[in-house]
This record gives sequence, structure tokens and C-alpha cells, in this order.
Amino acid sequence: MRRRGEQREDNATLITMETNPEKNYGSITTNAAAQRPDRNVFSAGSTRVDFVLAWEEPLSSQEEESTGVNPAHLKWRASFLKKLRRSGLLLEQKEVLRTKEKICFVLLSAPWSVLCYYAEEISLRVPLQEVNAPITNWSAQVLSQLSLSNPLSQDVPNHPPDYYTCQFRTNKLQRFLGHDNRETFFKTTQRHQVLYEILARTPYGSVKRGEVGIDRLLAEQVFTAAYPLHEGGFELPSDSVPPESLGLRQILYSHWAKWSSWRRYQPLDHIREYFGEKIALYFAWLGFYTGWLLPASLVGTVIFVFGFWLMATDVPAKELCESGGSFIMCPLCNICSLWNYSSICVTFKAGIMFDNGGTVFLSVFMSLWAVTFLEYWKRTCSALAHRWDCSEFQDIEERPRPEFTALAPMTTRNPVTGAEEPYFPESKRMNRTLTGCMVIVVMVVVVLMFLIAIILYRTILRIIIYKSNSFLTFSAGRIASITGSVLNLVVILMLSKFYTSLAHILTHWEMHRTQSKYEDMFILKVFIFQFVNFYSSPVYIAFFKGRFIGYPGNYQTLFGVRNEDCGAGGCLIELAQELLIIMVGKQLINNAQEFICPKLKSWWQNRKTGSRLKEVKKEEGVEAQREVKGEEEEEVSPWEADYQLLVCEGLFSEYLEMVIQFGFITIFVAACPLAPLFALFNNWVEIRLDAQKFVTEYRRPVGERAQDIGIWFPIMQFITHVAVLCNAFLIAFTSSFVPRLYYRYTRDSTLSGFINFTLATSPRNYSREHTPCRYRGFRDENGEYLPEYFHLLAIRLTFVIVFEHVVFLIGRLIDLMVPDIPEEVEMKMKREHYMAKEALAENQSLGKSMIPSERDSSCSDLRQRPSLRPPQSDSPPPNLKEIPEEPDPSERC
Repeated sequence: MRRRGEQREDNATLITMETNPEKNYGSITTNAAAQRPDRNVFSAGSTRVDFVLAWEEPLSSQEEESTGVNPAHLKWRASFLKKLRRSGLLLEQKEVLRTKEKICFVLLSAPWSVLCYYAEEISLRVPLQEVNAPITNWSAQVLSQLSLSNPLSQDVPNHPPDYYTCQFRTNKLQRFLGHDNRETFFKTTQRHQVLYEILARTPYGSVKRGEVGIDRLLAEQVFTAAYPLHEGGFELPSDSVPPESLGLRQILYSHWAKWSSWRRYQPLDHIREYFGEKIALYFAWLGFYTGWLLPASLVGTVIFVFGFWLMATDVPAKELCESGGSFIMCPLCNICSLWNYSSICVTFKAGIMFDNGGTVFLSVFMSLWAVTFLEYWKRTCSALAHRWDCSEFQDIEERPRPEFTALAPMTTRNPVTGAEEPYFPESKRMNRTLTGCMVIVVMVVVVLMFLIAIILYRTILRIIIYKSNSFLTFSAGRIASITGSVLNLVVILMLSKFYTSLAHILTHWEMHRTQSKYEDMFILKVFIFQFVNFYSSPVYIAFFKGRFIGYPGNYQTLFGVRNEDCGAGGCLIELAQELLIIMVGKQLINNAQEFICPKLKSWWQNRKTGSRLKEVKKEEGVEAQREVKGEEEEEVSPWEADYQLLVCEGLFSEYLEMVIQFGFITIFVAACPLAPLFALFNNWVEIRLDAQKFVTEYRRPVGERAQDIGIWFPIMQFITHVAVLCNAFLIAFTSSFVPRLYYRYTRDSTLSGFINFTLATSPRNYSREHTPCRYRGFRDENGEYLPEYFHLLAIRLTFVIVFEHVVFLIGRLIDLMVPDIPEEVEMKMKREHYMAKEALAENQSLGKSMIPSERDSSCSDLRQRPSLRPPQSDSPPPNLKEIPEEPDPSERC
């Protein structure tokens, strides 16, 4: 009964809904009078520019002939622009003369009828009623309950309101908020989506040959750029103005991209309003991931500090440091001499910081942290998807990729649209995909070959330094290890660049029909290779180094060189060193590239086109020129200013960098407790660098809708499962945790004598020819394994099985206990569906009584393919799946 009462209240609100004339529902700007005049308009000053096409031409006809301008390009361009006019768009052409070339711009604008037609075509959602519920996050709620001030919050002006929404229908226009203001009813990003939809489906030649859409024209270099305009400049005004009068780009710059905002919440709703849901979801995920790194960093730092305390109290460390000459160790190489075990006292103690009982707790904690992080991200993502009207987003039937249409050898009829489309046989695609897999295998083998080369480099360099008899002799092993890690980082980065280019070629050659399939296969290829490329060296150090060295008198060799053993402090400290050099070094290099490379590219692009001479407006064959001279140089137009910016490179490299980092801090965290802390510092910098690129250095991308982060989420789930197994094997086989535990319960609970327990004596046949010595291992005087070795092996395997079962069980319980969609979000979704059905169903019954022949017209429209030209009359009634009383029009037909 209470629900029906609520429905009556909602119906009353919806039926008598009035638009507040002082409120702009399509934009977050509420104080437009205080802003600078909008310059993103045609010359007449009233028609707004929704999209810009640009191309470059030589300054003279002689240069045009010498540069070999393709006549087909001129024909395609003219045909494309002509068909854009036929589709109902408004066009205005301008030219900018520079010292080296002429840049032609075509400004595009969609009138109201076109916007309405295509808004239905691509299922844009528009507001029904404003939601007044406050938007908070978990940290703000916790601080509020504790009555503490929130140092992370900031007062961002012009916050975009939240609405109950439904899919747009022209014949129900009166039901939507802001319908009386045609200029602002559709958001700017929605207008961009409509324009891009028209540009992407407009043909310029033979449809059977795939000569359709702006993407193909850009690939053929008929146009050099196609982009929506930024909303004014990002620089803040010099004089003090009310914050509400700032433009959206200025708000993003001042409250997000500036370095002073490093400790503030990101204005995610503003980011979504300006860049669309796909980019906003990336920054939401990055911010969520960075926030979750705080507890991981805290626990890791505590474990690291705990290692300092163990350095002073560890009994085996005291025994080793006070042993003097009691333990004479066997030579580390064939030409090396004997050495005292006590000489590595400092290194052994340093290894305790990374190899102690706390690392077991950290491994369990980080494994559960990763599982919980992914579960709560699913909840956060579902809340954001609903708030941003993407929870039920299903992409429309994807068009073939431009490259696919250009290279496909045959055509076939699309079962969805009924149109003839380019086709590539599945059998040939499968053969090419298998060939691509073989190339991946070959590249993995190349990575392993470089790994073997670096292993040999370390071994040979240590021998060379030892032979030199210089002051570096004592540190030969450490120098070889550090330089080997640096060399490995250089090789990793070089192979990454090479394979990313190779993956582009392979994925292009495989001829995937749609862009999403192409991106998924490309991401999968690159991730598989990068997984092996970045993690092969740490895996070798963690699980293979020092395992196959043999014993005195029977050492194993690789290409005639004795296999390398772990350093004096054990393999874990070497693994920590390798991780820090690769992870931190990669982060520093990437951040430097992201800071420097865009500025160099912008400088080169400006230098290539030359300085500006004059602007020409072309209209109906008449040219009006404005000279640009000296001090009186006019302000550069928005389309020209944005043309000088860089093309947005997408989010692939950003996601890949963070996912590789996620692997480092989860898979090998047992060896480096400080890895989450370094990742946290890097991400604080990464967010600001990415924000500055999108706000100040990139052309504005077309806002794309998305309801999650795509294939990256299952990739992180895979990394989480690998991390559990790796941490189990690290603790069991690489660290000294299990041997210490075994000795504590079988020999001495104080660990007195543990050092002698871990050392074996050289075999008798070796001692006859050499001085008797000790080496690490569990062998007798004949080189055979002792019973303790097999006891430890059984305990280690048991530990691995118990560890991974316990962690996976707890992770599964967390998955079951934490619902993917929060309860309040589910209620909001149900309420939104309910309101939309009731409001639109009432309007449908009214429409049926007023337009009795509507069904027939809808059936006839379903039997023919929609024209690219928008109809002059209203569109047929919608197919609202939420209304069970009205069957699908196609079923009625």
C-alpha cells in the first residue's frame, strides 16, 4: 500500500512537472551571465558548433600538383560533405592560412529535429525527475560518523544534478525535464555522440566497398582530424570571479588537474559530464585503486619496520655475526676463494627486513585485499553505472571497422540490419589467429633468451670483477646483481615498445570485424606478452635461482658457466631489489615520458604547420579574409586552437601500466613489503599527469558510454589468483619461514644453532683435494639429501595447499557476502523503472487515443531500413520493454 502511495506522489510530480527557467538541465552551468561569450558558434553567433572536420592543403595549386594530392580524396571529401548536408546538418567552412600550408575547417551543427531523431536511434537517456539524495562515499561516511572533518573533500562548484532518466522519445518530449529549452536539453556530450553517429554512418562512395564513415576517411587521410570542441580555455581568469561562473573545463583544471588537488576527491561527476562515462570510469577506478592502496601501504610499512626490530633481536643473526671464523664457506665461483660466513653479517640482517614471519601475514593480507578490492570495485562500478545512466547500457549493433571494410575480400548480408557488409571468412581468421599465437610464443621465447643472457652477464661480470683484484672485489656479486637488474629494465622497455607495435600489426592482420573485438584481442595479446616480459625475471629469482647449483665437486653449469646462486642475504632480498628497480624505474620513466612527450609533440606540430597568417571564411563561393599582423593579432578561433592539441591516445596504455603495477604489488608482495607504498606515491602523480593531459593537452574526445572497465577486470581477477599461488610458493620455498618453523618445533624453540642446521659440509671426495668448507643445503658428506630435506619438502607442499585453499575459501566467502550491487542502488534502479513505466505508459494510452493508425505506421517502418535523413514528422512510438501491456512492434508485425 505504501508503494502505491509513493507512486501517486510520483505521478503527481511527473504530470504537473514544470521546468525551472533559471535551471539549465543540459549543462551544469548555472550562472552563464557572468561567463565569457560562447565562441564555439558559427559566424552568425547563434548556431553552436557540435563537431569540427579539418584537413590540410598546400598554399598554391603548383604545390598541390607537386605534392600529388589524390583526386579521389577530393571527390570523397566533397561527396561526404554533400551527404552531411542532406542528412540535415548545418555546415560552415573556414580556412586558416599558415606559412607552410592551409588548414580547412568545416564546422558542423545538428538542428533540433536531427538531434531528436538520432537520440532515439542511439537510445540516449534524458531526465524525468531530479534525485535529491546526497552522493557520498565510504570514507566520507566513516569520518562523518566519527564527527571528524574530511580533509579529502573539496567544494567543487556547479555540481551536475542526478536524475531519474529513461530513453528519449520524441512523442513524449513533454514528459522530460527541460524540454522547453532546445539549446540545453541535450547535454554537450550527447550532442557529440549524435554528431559522431551521423559521421560514422554517412557513406561517401560505394557502400559495398565499405566507403562509409569518418573513421575510414581519417584512415585514408582524406581528413586529418575530426573532433568536438573544448568548452573554452582552461586558464583561470586573472580577476576574481564567482566560482559558479567558471566554465566546466576551468573547474576541472582548478579542482582536478592542478597539483594542489593531489589529496582531494576527484570530481567524477564533472569528469563524466565533460569527457563521458568511459573516461570517467577509468579515473573512478584509478582513484578507487589508489584509495585502497592506503591500507595496503600502511600494513606493508608496518611489516617493514617490524623487520628492523627483528634485526636487533633475531637469534640466528646474532649467531652468524658472532661466529667469527667458525663457518668457512665454499667458493662462490670456480676462481673464487674461501670466505667467512660472518662477513655477510650486515647483508644477512638486511635480508631479515624482507624475510620474516610478518611477510606471511602480509601475503595473506594482500591476497584477501586483492579479492576484496575487486568485489568492492564491482559494487562501486554498479553504483556509478546507475548514477551515470549506463547500468543497462548495451552498445548498438557495431559497425565494421574502417580497416576491415577496406580490406575484406567479399560481402555478405548483415542478419541484424539486412544490409550488405564486407565479410572475412572465419576459417581464414582462425588460421591467422593461430599464426598470431605462434608469434606470441616466439616472442616469449625471445624474452626467455634475453633472461638467460642477463643471467650469464651477471655471472661473467662477477668473475671479471673478482679477477681484477680491485677494491670492488668484495662487492662483485652486488654490483653484478644491480647492473643486471638495470639492464633487464632497459631490455623490458625495449621489448615492450617493439611488441606493442607487433601486436597492432598482428591484430590488424587477423581482420576482426568490430572495434571492440579488435581492442579485446589486442589487449589480450599485449597483456600475455607483458606478463611474461615484466614478471619472468622476478619469477626466475623467486623460484629458480639457486635451486639447481649442485654441490662442491658436482656443480651444475649453463653453457660452461657455473649456475648462479642466491646472494649472501638470500633470494628474497635480491627479489626485492629486482622488484624495486623494475617497478619504480618503470614508473619514473613512464611519468617522465607523460610529462615531457606531450610538450615535445605539441612543439613539433606547431613547427610543422608554421605561423599563422590569416583566416578565411568560405561561404557560397565568397571569401572574406582577415589579415593577422603584429600587435593586432586576433584571438585564435577555438577550432584552430584545438587543432593544435594532441589526438587523445585512448586509455589502453594507462590501464596497462596500472594493471602491471597491480601484479607487482600482489604477486611478489611477500618479497617487498614497500611495493604498495611506492605504488601509492606513483598513483598520486599519475592521476594529476593524466588529468592534465586530458584537460590541457589533448583534443576533446567523443564521450563514450560504458558500464564497466571491460576486459581489464577479468585480467585483474586472473592476476589475483596467480598472486595467491605465487605468495604461497614464495613463503614455502624461497623464504626461511618454513625451515625456521621446522627447527623451532623439532630442535630448539629459541632457534639456537639454526645457522649450523642450514649448512652442509663439503663431500669427502671434494675435501681430499680442497680445504673442507660449508655450503647452504641439507646434504650429507656424500652429497646425498638428508631426511630433513624431504621432511621440509613435504611441509612446504602442505603449506602451499593449505595456504591457497584457505585464501581462496575466504575470498569465495567475501564474494558471497558482498553483493555486486548495493541494496540502495537496486532500490533506485527499481524505482527508476517503475517511474518511467508509469509516466510513459500514461502518455502511451493518450497517444493511442489520439493517433489510432500509429501501429500500422510503426510496422511499415520496421520493414524497411531507416534512412540516414531524419524524418520531418515525429518518430513512431518507442519499444519500451518495461511495459508488459504493450508488445514489441516487431511482434505485432
